Amino acid sequence: TVQDIVFRTMEIFQLLRNMQLPNGVTYHTTTYQDRLGKLQEHLRQLSILSRKLRLVYDKCIENCAGLDPVPVEQLIPYIEDDWSKHDDCGASAQLHFASEKRELLEVNKKLKQKNQQLKQIMDQLRNLIWD
Repeated sequence: TVQDIVFRTMEIFQLLRNMQLPNGVTYHTTTYQDRLGKLQEHLRQLSILSRKLRLVYDKCIENCAGLDPVPVEQLIPYIEDDWSKHDDCGASAQLHFASEKRELLEVNKKLKQKNQQLKQIMDQLRNLIWD
């Protein structure tokens, strides 16, 4: 979707660049209408693509709402120079990272389940209130 937005924006600027300014020169109305139609179509498609991108963004925010922000330093594994000299340390570190990753996936799965349960409870309460 982002690529489509960039592509459409580039096409709009290309159309605008190729258009002549009305500086007293008469030009064909059919050419003007054709270019205006193309420009309006590109703007309409750009608007639709922007709405789609906004929906994707809102869905991502909704799915990540319950997650705690993780510092960037923890997301990027840092390997010291002396670790590269010792292969056995590298293997143990990889095992450690793998176990942490499994643990993190399990916690995320449990968190999603709990969020789903809370959402169901809130929906039930909302229905009770409205009934």
